[in-house]
Amino acid sequence: AASACIDHVKNFLKKTPEGEWFSAAVASDGNPYDVPSGLIFSFPVRSIGNGEYEIVSGLDLSDYARGKIGETAKELLQERDIVKDLLVK
Repeated sequence: AASACIDHVKNFLKKTPEGEWFSAAVASDGNPYDVPSGLIFSFPVRSIGNGEYEIVSGLDLSDYARGKIGETAKELLQERDIVKDLLVK
């Protein structure tokens, strides 16, 4: 498990080859998957290098996949609302 974590960090430090991507939990910028901005969510991302990244857009998702993304986002928002009083402002 530790080597998987190290590999994940390495993915962010080196530039992702053209046409490739990896999944990572990052803050949503609101696009392109209609996940509310600021919500931490697993997205397909591409490393620009030096720890910078971009969320991959243009993937052909089925209606089923889009529905599951919407359901998951809704659940995460509900969980965030439950603990919002505990969050540092």
